[in-house]
Amino acid sequence: MRTGFHVSTKGGYREASRRAAALGAVAYQYFPKNPRSLSVKDIDYREAKQCAVFCEAHGIVSIAHSPYLTNIASEDAEHRARTVESLLNDLAIAEACGSLGVVVHFGVYKGPDPLEGYRNAVVTLSTVTSQWAGKAKLLIENQAGDHTFMGTTMEELAQIRSLCVDPHKIGFCLDTCHLFASGVWDGSPDAAWMDKAQELGVISELIAIHLNDSVFPSGDKKDRHARIGEGYIGEAGLAWLLRHPMLRQVPFVLETPSGEDGTHREQMELVQRLGGESGT
Repeated sequence: MRTGFHVSTKGGYREASRRAAALGAVAYQYFPKNPRSLSVKDIDYREAKQCAVFCEAHGIVSIAHSPYLTNIASEDAEHRARTVESLLNDLAIAEACGSLGVVVHFGVYKGPDPLEGYRNAVVTLSTVTSQWAGKAKLLIENQAGDHTFMGTTMEELAQIRSLCVDPHKIGFCLDTCHLFASGVWDGSPDAAWMDKAQELGVISELIAIHLNDSVFPSGDKKDRHARIGEGYIGEAGLAWLLRHPMLRQVPFVLETPSGEDGTHREQMELVQRLGGESGT
């Protein structure tokens, strides 16, 4: 089972990987650049390569997360153009660091025609994939339903990928809190959404999972992450996911608040227990 957490890149990409390893993570997530800007970042390929070498030597996998302003479905054409440039930059950084891919939210559309939002997302993703030749993938993340109607269901995830140019360059990242907040999951083991995800090919293209508990009940459409075991999802459902045979090679990455010691150490230990990989 590959588990870890989101880490800061303060000190560089190599330092981020070392920081994760020091706390026992074998998977981690990071922001490849300023998370509050779509500006393109110059890449220090030498330092990024050191990160990739360290991760390979220690059996660690990583994923990058696109900036908060990324919006593939925006009604603003200029914003979508900036998003394309930013995502290509994110992919280049992820590739240099040896990462599996870049997480990108399904997108938010606020215009009058809902279908236009989906079309925008397909065109934006296709514009990126048609220009990208690396191994790192775009990882479309399901949404909680708090800011938009889009991107909460397995059907939407599968359809958006299938309509894009070069869909083999696109994978998925499922967020447990988003599944729960949107009402797609009530926290129960053997949930119906898993069967649908397998049927539609979402699981076969699943590259990572954001492992988060939820501050609010299922269906409230409020994206607030809680520490594992301290929210509404419940340990039974999370244990079911962690032990699911089809997810054994998928990285589980915490995006939860740190513990009292400022780390995710206790949560990592709980995740290991829930996943059946400790003696208790």
